[in-house]
Amino acid sequence: MTDADLFRALGNERRLQILAWLKDPRAHFRPQTDGDLVDDGVCGQLIAEKLGINASTLSEHMRILLGSDLILAKRIKQWTFYRRNEARLQMLAAAIGTI
Repeated sequence: MTDADLFRALGNERRLQILAWLKDPRAHFRPQTDGDLVDDGVCGQLIAEKLGINASTLSEHMRILLGSDLILAKRIKQWTFYRRNEARLQMLAAAIGTI
């Protein structure tokens, strides 16, 4: 991952919105059948529904966020669940604070 990848990930309003929602998933998403919203992450289908986009568009956003290491993905059955990579986000916040 390069700095350009990170800035690309953060340079999109929808990706920033996803990160904000994933910070407190219980406040932003309905309960899901499989997986815990916090421990396992939020099903990609729920994120796509909330954004009003299709699965392929969401897949591109998530690919970029995953590539920048800002989120983590977990497969449960046929679904992919996403949660924030808090360690990476804390490192990023610390680095930005020193600039």
